[in-house]
Amino acid sequence: MKKVSSLMIVMLFLAFSMNTFAQEEKKESTEEVKTGWNLGALPVVSFDSDMGFQYGALSSIYNYGDGSRYPEFNHMLYFEASKFTKGSGILRFAYEGDQLIKGVRLNFDLGYMPDDAAAFYGYNGYESVYNADWEDQEATGYRSRMIYKHKRNLFRTYADFVGDLGIGKLQWSAGIGYYNFNIGSVDIAKFNEGKEGADVLPTVSDEPGLYENYIAWGLIPAAAAEGGSLVSLKAGLTYDSRDNRSNPNKGIWTETGLFYAPGFLGSGDEGFVKFYITHRQYFTVIKNRMTFAYRVGYQNTISGTAPWYAQTIMVQTANRSAFSEGLGGSRSIRGVLRNRVVGDGFAYGNFEARLKAIKFRFINQNFYIGINGFLDVGKAVSLIPIDATVASTAGADYFNIDSEAMHIGYGAGLKFVMNQNFIISVDYGMAAAAEDGTSGMYIGLNYLF
Repeated sequence: MKKVSSLMIVMLFLAFSMNTFAQEEKKESTEEVKTGWNLGALPVVSFDSDMGFQYGALSSIYNYGDGSRYPEFNHMLYFEASKFTKGSGILRFAYEGDQLIKGVRLNFDLGYMPDDAAAFYGYNGYESVYNADWEDQEATGYRSRMIYKHKRNLFRTYADFVGDLGIGKLQWSAGIGYYNFNIGSVDIAKFNEGKEGADVLPTVSDEPGLYENYIAWGLIPAAAAEGGSLVSLKAGLTYDSRDNRSNPNKGIWTETGLFYAPGFLGSGDEGFVKFYITHRQYFTVIKNRMTFAYRVGYQNTISGTAPWYAQTIMVQTANRSAFSEGLGGSRSIRGVLRNRVVGDGFAYGNFEARLKAIKFRFINQNFYIGINGFLDVGKAVSLIPIDATVASTAGADYFNIDSEAMHIGYGAGLKFVMNQNFIISVDYGMAAAAEDGTSGMYIGLNYLF
């Protein structure tokens, strides 16, 4: 009841604010149009419940040209070097713009994301049982804080292109990418440095984690247990009528296409093809003040066999996040454990009310503080096969076959926005079911979609 009450308070506040800000809208001064280069640089001191505290530095540099398209930008450059206290890190450069190649919007990303303790909760959502006591050092059934972890270092680079077809807002899209997954067991000795007594973690030999068990059971093929690489080729269509890319007030943004990873260009023998479709729509509730936005998406393997380590990839164009994985966590179902839902195919939805609560000017820049309430849902709709003998032998501690259902997270957040594009985001989400964790706080950049 406490979780539901908290969300109701937030939504009631949003509803009450609609009337207040409708009256204030008439008093607003015109926002200053930005031109040329504008820098947004910050030390990174953030928090993600799944990855810990983050520290480092990032910078977003926007070029608005002569300002005739503001808040649309000509070029955006993004740099980040940061580390999380739970073992993750980010080294990343990104570019977005439609002036480098005339008539074509380019999204380029180059990143290395090492993770000493990446989450792994098994396949097919609720079909894989999550036992919070096993990783809770204070619980009676405690086994290891790393029971649901493994090492995963990801190198990723891609270039996505979108261009007009000359048919209204319809566009073509294409892309090429490279992914390299370096995976293994958690380095327990590293995490035990400086630890004493009950804080010392058991070795994976004494207490195998879920990753080690999946290898032993054959659910992770031995040949792919340490990861692999793949080259991706994308082709599709996009419809885009948004009035602002970073924080639209109205419009539609829909994309669909195929994601092809040829076997002869990667570690897999067969290769695979995934179909994907994502629809986003934005409605103005109060002009320049309040927007309702939603996103629904679906992707599934339609040919070949995707390796287990590639099943977390959420296919989309114009990715503006270091981590774009599903489902669970800051970029898909907030409040639910990161990567809680891994399947051969999944569907998801995000529903969000966004209020620009306070607008002001500071250091010659346009700022606003926003409030958002949200509901996120998702489900594995095409399951990864789990051998019935394995499920029976391992028992109810690990598997609950045919139990997959909708995973739900909900909550609220704050946004601190400069010039409508540089967005610092704070979201707090709560899981509706204990099997998905409890809650999560996420501090990062940009709206979810």
